Amino acid sequence: MSQYNQDIDSIATLKAEAGSPWDAINPESAARMRAQNKFKTGLDIAKYTAGIMRRDMAEFDKDKTKYTQSLGCWHGFVGQQKLISIKKHFGSTERKYLYLSGWMVAALRSEFGPLPDQSMHEKTSVASLVKELYTFLRQADARELGGLFRELDAAREAGDAAKEAEVQSAIDNHETHVVPIVADIDAGFGNAEATYLMAKQMIEAGACCLQIENQVADEKQCGHQDGKVTVPHADFHNKLRALRYAFLELGVDDGVIVARTDSEGAGLTKEIAVVKEPGDQGDVYNSYLDVEEIDVSEMAEGDVCFNRDGKLVRPKRLPSGLYQFRSGTGHERCVFDCIEAINAGADLLWIETAVPTVHEIKGMMDEVRKVHPDAKLVYNNSPSFNWTLNFRQQAYDSWVEAGKDVSAYDRSNLMSAEYDDSELSAEADARVKTFQADTSREANVFHHLITLPTYHTTALSVDNLAKEYFGEAGMLGYVAGVQRKEIRQGIACVKHQNMSGSDIGDDHKEYYAGENALKAGGAKNTSNQFS
Repeated sequence: MSQYNQDIDSIATLKAEAGSPWDAINPESAARMRAQNKFKTGLDIAKYTAGIMRRDMAEFDKDKTKYTQSLGCWHGFVGQQKLISIKKHFGSTERKYLYLSGWMVAALRSEFGPLPDQSMHEKTSVASLVKELYTFLRQADARELGGLFRELDAAREAGDAAKEAEVQSAIDNHETHVVPIVADIDAGFGNAEATYLMAKQMIEAGACCLQIENQVADEKQCGHQDGKVTVPHADFHNKLRALRYAFLELGVDDGVIVARTDSEGAGLTKEIAVVKEPGDQGDVYNSYLDVEEIDVSEMAEGDVCFNRDGKLVRPKRLPSGLYQFRSGTGHERCVFDCIEAINAGADLLWIETAVPTVHEIKGMMDEVRKVHPDAKLVYNNSPSFNWTLNFRQQAYDSWVEAGKDVSAYDRSNLMSAEYDDSELSAEADARVKTFQADTSREANVFHHLITLPTYHTTALSVDNLAKEYFGEAGMLGYVAGVQRKEIRQGIACVKHQNMSGSDIGDDHKEYYAGENALKAGGAKNTSNQFS
């Protein structure tokens, strides 16, 4: 017996026990409401989605074509529409997640207004967005199931047993829109205790996967900007453990931790690491510092110096008080960060790179996997990269290396539209198209995400609409550029009243008041024009 029918029977039993006060309660209506609210709490969601991620990780270990993907979302509606579109086009949400970007929370969700990606926004806004995303995804379930329930009623009224059985099967096998969210907790917004408290709030909202970076919390920068300052491994690992404790306390035993290293582009540190014995984490961290050997007599007032291999060395200190690493050590530091993060309990790794190149990502992961063969990567397919220019230059360079004639191209101007239909452009686009599959196969990238896609698509579509609507096209700018396309492409939002829950509300009114219900979806509802 399906869960739906079990619920009908159990509620019918409750109704019988309650007696006449429950006479107006319809067990099937109550069962429908239960089905439309599968997840009762955020912790239910976190436990469910953590299981999905763990199964996906195990499947990826067996088959590198089964990588996962997500798009960043800055509002619950955006996340909802992504999942509705996925189900419409692909029939399943399998291996499709959502990404919660700290950049977008800072830029779009802070009460201060737009902020840079420097952990200046309110801590609680991150957990609030997790909760909001899942509220909208749960509403997508309710809306879809509501439509199926209406189809079921229609089939029964028509006496169409075959259709009734078909719809009943769709209800019993309904796939939820609720999917894992990879949630950005920045650098933890403070010390390890602050990280733990914030993690708890995010997990309670539904997050099963938390991504944390190895930057100094109060100096945090966007991963694709300059001025990044990393912390010694011991400090970072304290926060990794804080995340694990938060998951365990709340019973999400298979919660997923993504350890992000910004060392490839981070040339600064705020601290000289503590060394307890030669060759330990602190010793290796300090070995990357840019230092000069000095004599005791050369020490100036306030100098910070330490012993390295029996010699007194002074790290180069900037006017800001920060210390700098030796140039060219970024890749080596990334590899060390990744190895040590897994040793400290991270489940997945994230390496921020300056450009998207398969060989660079593979090179670092090959080194990591010598120590941890199953190490898996989350990779940011960032809008901060100029993908067109980068991949045209990569194609150009490969042609030069192969001795192919490139005289028709100006490498410094390859972004130009004049090359859009060229052979070089076609090769570059082919490389972009297979980039995710290539890096998953070659560098063990389990999850690919784009941090800010909906930010950019919104800006692009609004620019096009504004140009047309306020220009010569007038109202046709909206009708031809938006609504007609919505109708032709079957975009559910063309019925915006339905998307806001109006039909769900009508169903409930009928449950509560029967034939006395005053419903919004009658003959005079203009949304009927889109039926």
